[in-house]
Amino acid sequence: MEQNASVTQPVASSPLKGARPALILLLLINLFNYIDRQVLAAVESDIQKEFFPTHPRDAEFWMGMLATAFMVTYMITAPIFGWLADRTSRWIIVGASVLLWSLATGGSGLAALFGGFGLLMATRALVGVGEAGYGPAAPTLISDFYPVERRGAVLAWFYMAIPVGSALGYGIGMVIAQHFHWSRAFYAVVAPGIVLGIAALFMRDPPRGQADALDSSGHGAPKVTAKLSDYLVLLRIPSYLLNCAGMAAMTFAIGGVSYWMPRYLVDVRQVGEKGTVGLIFGGITVVAGLSSTLLGGLVGDYVRRWIPSSYFLVSGIAILIACPFILLMMHAQGMMLWTFLFIAEFFLFFNTGPSNTALANVAHPSIRATAFALNILVIHALGDAISPPLLGWLGHTSWNHAFGVVAGMMAAAGVFWLWGCRYLERDTKLAGTRLRSEPSPL
Repeated sequence: MEQNASVTQPVASSPLKGARPALILLLLINLFNYIDRQVLAAVESDIQKEFFPTHPRDAEFWMGMLATAFMVTYMITAPIFGWLADRTSRWIIVGASVLLWSLATGGSGLAALFGGFGLLMATRALVGVGEAGYGPAAPTLISDFYPVERRGAVLAWFYMAIPVGSALGYGIGMVIAQHFHWSRAFYAVVAPGIVLGIAALFMRDPPRGQADALDSSGHGAPKVTAKLSDYLVLLRIPSYLLNCAGMAAMTFAIGGVSYWMPRYLVDVRQVGEKGTVGLIFGGITVVAGLSSTLLGGLVGDYVRRWIPSSYFLVSGIAILIACPFILLMMHAQGMMLWTFLFIAEFFLFFNTGPSNTALANVAHPSIRATAFALNILVIHALGDAISPPLLGWLGHTSWNHAFGVVAGMMAAAGVFWLWGCRYLERDTKLAGTRLRSEPSPL
């Protein structure tokens, strides 16, 4: 039976038992997830000086490949862990994954003592494997704890760890590298990750689909063990495909900006010393990213009362607003540079909660982890797996050209999300009533 997605059902009026402790733990894990990722960006210039002291032409390319090594293993192994998360305990997968990436992060610091650049590449690849287990499982746990009507705001709280963790990673990495050897920045995140990973192993999974009120009787989605053919339905959901395209373009932009912005501000624009720039840029990322991520989730949920496609509408409009401010930032001086950068980051992060909520809402609970895993594969393969080395190569000639490409990808993301508005309501209605879809009208 098809049911209007905007109607509140009785079983979905409140979260399931244990929802808040689970959300807090997953939020903390996600925070250290992004601290770990951005520590590398904060110290990459120090790493380059150690391993490429003569600064050959391809030095920036190889430094970008450190990010790509992580992303390649992350996106390739994510579908495997997504399939497992649809069938086994997601908390065990989360706990084991956090332990793996925490130990591998410590291994990145050891590259300064043993093995050199090759060991650093290998450990960053292992970090990607660890995060691939966590990436698909965590948002599906939250989706099974919270009903559709509250999912946007709750997932926004979860994803606020992206800007906050990224900013902390910049700040921690730059401050440590300024006063100590860069390797110590990687050691700093090992112990908290181990503690959080062990805590996850003691948590219990919520029932799959119970929070999805999909029929008038108030029953959640039925328990189904998906077959291989059931996963093909994802390729027939227009809003899922367009969301993946929009998120890939957005991820390309964020990946390039987050990796190269510290180097651009210090070496090219010469706006200050490394530690000072790291703290200012980190502060901007925290304030802009935190406020916009939370506001985006709240606005998406609120507007959905009247516009069922609100998650795409909010995402598309926001990133189109962000686009020109990246271009303005390249030509601004002093406070105007920081102001334009703040506005660009604010509207760039605005889509995080809504776009991921739409991803959860159009996938049946039995294949939801795989839906997130395939999304991870697509958005990183076409996004930040290629943007750091590509933009580093372009930036060697002209950083204006590099950030011009970033602005173009942001505009493309907005187009994909606005295009998806026509399909989102229908796809949300049908998500839990079947696994095999009719041919797509796209």
